Amino acid sequence: MAPISEESKDLLQAQVMLWNQVFSYMKSVALAVALDLRIADAIHHHGDAATLSQIAGEIGVKPCKIPSLRRLMRVLTVAGTFTSIQPPPAQSAAAPLSSESDEHEPVYKLTTASRLLIGGAGEISSASLLPTLSLELSSFRDSVFSMGLTAWFRHDEQPGPCPFTLMHGVSSWEMIQSDDAVNASFNNSMAADSHFLMQIVLKDFREIFHGIHSLVDVAGGVGGAAISIAAAFPCMKCSVLDLPHVVANAPDPSTTSVQFVAGDMFESIPAANAVFLKWILHDWSDDKCIKILKNCKQAIPPREAGGKIIIIDIVVGSNSSDSKLLETQVMCDLDMMKIDGAERDEQEWKKLFLGAGFKDYSIKPVLGLRSIIELYP
Repeated sequence: MAPISEESKDLLQAQVMLWNQVFSYMKSVALAVALDLRIADAIHHHGDAATLSQIAGEIGVKPCKIPSLRRLMRVLTVAGTFTSIQPPPAQSAAAPLSSESDEHEPVYKLTTASRLLIGGAGEISSASLLPTLSLELSSFRDSVFSMGLTAWFRHDEQPGPCPFTLMHGVSSWEMIQSDDAVNASFNNSMAADSHFLMQIVLKDFREIFHGIHSLVDVAGGVGGAAISIAAAFPCMKCSVLDLPHVVANAPDPSTTSVQFVAGDMFESIPAANAVFLKWILHDWSDDKCIKILKNCKQAIPPREAGGKIIIIDIVVGSNSSDSKLLETQVMCDLDMMKIDGAERDEQEWKKLFLGAGFKDYSIKPVLGLRSIIELYP
């Protein structure tokens, strides 16, 4: 793959900066939840070092929510509130899939900052900032900013609704579908992102589409990405699959060569040489992602006949030397937790691919916050 142009690199770095500013409030949300759950006290009670299981047991969080607790702690660790001894690094990308795993539970430790958060019964010292920080963070507590993450962590129902549903009584997707203004705002947002990103993809990384005769953009909205791909590759048959209320707002068929298909990606996906998933899988839980990927696999031919899945999404830690990028990725992940979505690291992506029956993949961390993943049956 050829080096990315300086213009594209500048645009992607600017996007990282803006997203970092947008999602910086998630550090405040994470800290507010940590204070409410008394995470610093839990670690302190275990000799200033504790695993997730030990923390969860101390603060009364159900075992089923330990993966979400890990995501909260990842933000707090990247922010410097806590520190951790991490498990061994994942194997390199572009590797065949196997069921082997090197997972080990990290150990979280107090820092000078988190020692100022200790404030269990009878333990608030003259050095504790707990009362002051609790006051200053009150606007983030059980608000639309946090979607009531503290209440969700303490919620006993298993598996239970996601934080958004627990707060609003409906899922984010049900709200989008039932409110025309919210639906339009969401579609416009996705179209703007496609316009921004696809100009870079098609200028610097267009080879990922070479040899593809037909492509279906799954959950492709009003066609921002597919229309760009069709314009760049006039001989490629491009289509968009999305829900009926989305397709109803698609461009006039006389203005585009892209075909719009009303359907549900959880039921079936139209046949094509390649399936395109831009910023889709991060919206969904692991089980639902595997269902989507299995349907994608059924829609494409074998690898030797050119079948593949092209995914554009965040791979957390894809460029761990860039601290601002990593911080932004983990803040985005905590935000996605509100709707039962996730920003995944390579090992988490690998589990999805293995669960859906795929054999090989490659990850190219070339799009700033996001990566291009090519997945093969």
